[in-house]
Amino acid sequence: MNAIEPQATSLLPGSADIVFNALPHPVLMVAPDGRIAEANVAAEDFFEISVPVLRRHVLRDLVPFGSPLLALIEQVRGRAAPVNEYRVDLGTPRNSGERIVDLHVAPVPERRDHVVVMLLERTIADKMDRQLTHRGAARSVSALAAMLAHEIKNPLSGIRGAAQLLEQSAGDDDRTLTRVICDEADRIVKLVDRMEVFSDQRPVERESVNIHVVLDHVKRLAQTGFARHIKFVQEYDPSLPPVLANRDQLIQVFLNLVKNAAEAIGEAAPEGEIQLTTAFRPGMRLSIPGNKSRVSLPLEFCVRDNGPGVPEDLLPHLFDPFVTTKPKGSGLGLALVAKIIGDHGGIIECESQPRHTIFRVLMPMFTETGLAGSAEAAGLAGLG
Repeated sequence: MNAIEPQATSLLPGSADIVFNALPHPVLMVAPDGRIAEANVAAEDFFEISVPVLRRHVLRDLVPFGSPLLALIEQVRGRAAPVNEYRVDLGTPRNSGERIVDLHVAPVPERRDHVVVMLLERTIADKMDRQLTHRGAARSVSALAAMLAHEIKNPLSGIRGAAQLLEQSAGDDDRTLTRVICDEADRIVKLVDRMEVFSDQRPVERESVNIHVVLDHVKRLAQTGFARHIKFVQEYDPSLPPVLANRDQLIQVFLNLVKNAAEAIGEAAPEGEIQLTTAFRPGMRLSIPGNKSRVSLPLEFCVRDNGPGVPEDLLPHLFDPFVTTKPKGSGLGLALVAKIIGDHGGIIECESQPRHTIFRVLMPMFTETGLAGSAEAAGLAGLG
């Protein structure tokens, strides 16, 4: 790396320095020679280097070779106007893995050829986008379920009845065929019955629920059945407040997630492990489309497993209906999970790498008045 002696003091006045370091997004000031002239605390966290050390390096040492950010900075200097670029990978050997960010680069009028670079990590932005996508998918399944129940189940009853009548007078060979007709009709009815859950538009009955009681119940069910061969690890925040939820639906959600984790690990994995964690994240708030309210989602519940992971091409569509990695799966389990969490005003996300898949649920907490704030309570009604 090209080392340059750091500035002795910050280039920013005292009050500006306080504001600069309070910003939640990484911000860098880049000098004409490419040196990092200034960096805030968020940039320190992003690059995993202290601010004094950052000032000893030039930007090209901190980003991938040929990064679009370098060309963007030159463009800003040439135009003397701000430029934005979206979804740029700043992952380096120092910052392992993919680090997708939106770039906002602007000139500093008071300092010739200096530019300011702000990095907005896409994690939260993508979370919000996928949140709305999951809800839209659930609603489309709702409409499809209502149509199927009306248009398919009645004709299937007639087909099955006719097959049963034929079976009474059919020979052994033909009786096999009529049995196939009945079995396939029953299978389609079961699929439609599962989809009818999506068309239930009744308000969710919610109350104060201790999530740890729910997770312990799910764990006991799993250990006496499909996950008896898997080690469970629990990391709970004992001070976690209650969640405003329907207990039975939460059990359904986490039983589905734990079952998926167990199936991903498989029975032949001697070191299979599922980790259940809870935490309080007070900074997570969700803007509601068409409403000025913002709902706080401070409760984080995670299900981690050390299975092989979700195929990368399926990950963006994992909560869409009929998307599945199981040979005999219907692809409705995670779509139903997304609907239930959405009906509760929450978010569900999945991050996956080999031996580290995590399903993260963020939900509002319970207060004596319902949700945390009357404005938020009014806004949440439109999320289901």
